[in-house]
Amino acid sequence: MKYDISALGNALVDTQYKVDHDFLNSFGLEADAMTLASSEEQAPILKKLIEIGSESMSDCGGSATNSLVAAANYGSNCHHVCRVADDEDGKKYLDSLRSAGVKHIGVSEENTDMPTGKCLILVTPDAKRTMISMLGVSAFLGSSDIDYDVVQNSKIFYIEGYMVTSDDNFNAVISVLENLKASETLKALSLSDAGIVHGFKEKFDLIESYGIDMIFCNDDEAIAFSGKDSFDDAVEFYKSKSYMTAITKGSEGSVVIENNNVHLTKAEEIIPIDTNGAGDMFAGSFMHAYLEGHDIQTCAKFSNYASSRVVETFGPRLDAKGYSEVLNKLKKS
Repeated sequence: MKYDISALGNALVDTQYKVDHDFLNSFGLEADAMTLASSEEQAPILKKLIEIGSESMSDCGGSATNSLVAAANYGSNCHHVCRVADDEDGKKYLDSLRSAGVKHIGVSEENTDMPTGKCLILVTPDAKRTMISMLGVSAFLGSSDIDYDVVQNSKIFYIEGYMVTSDDNFNAVISVLENLKASETLKALSLSDAGIVHGFKEKFDLIESYGIDMIFCNDDEAIAFSGKDSFDDAVEFYKSKSYMTAITKGSEGSVVIENNNVHLTKAEEIIPIDTNGAGDMFAGSFMHAYLEGHDIQTCAKFSNYASSRVVETFGPRLDAKGYSEVLNKLKKS
């Protein structure tokens, strides 16, 4: 079977809460950033959230997962390389993938003492999201979780940038890239978080050296990866690259750089509620539209619209009706 997109990323059950900045400050959390934590470190934060009765919602998440769910809802044939445990969260996660039409190998038979990963997502009134992630069994994702035939038979292999934070995860990424050396599969990379880029730059550089075809990032991540001091200088850096770079800029829209050309696309005018999942939605929407043969401007306009719909929603995804409405926007373009 030929797949459209296969992706490698963390499997995390997300629980999302509405908080204020004072709550973040009380735990020394940096707004709009991702922090890796253990179950023990998550516990006091979760306890306080329950005490104050913060409004919440829970779903199966992870950056690559959100992108695949979007693409699959549009009709792309997708496969997720991820690791879950044989626990309640793991079963919930796989059920969520199946309901979205995303394929997966199944429950891991290794590291059986580890739980499925969890992520606390704290959303402040300015719509920014702060993440505290416990990777659990996902941190040990390895070659046994990878169906190399599926990846080789995918049009795009998508790498979640958070994979650089675990040696096992990073080695799994490199093993797939080695396997794809003689393949026509396009290789796409999400930079995921500016702090992660700064902290693991050598690993990102090694991934880039395998001949990446697409990079997805926001403006802060774009600057971090380029090593430049300004966005304009970063744009010049990406203009010199052979790969396409898609950069989201929030309310300013997006910039796609390809073959020394810079495509600027305006954002939709909305009232933001929650930016969690916006970049994931952009990447999944862009890859789907790109594989459908649409030009760069159309891909970017569609992806901006899709992202805006998520930003108007509390949570990183839309319901089936929402994805259908977004897809109609592409069909009319």
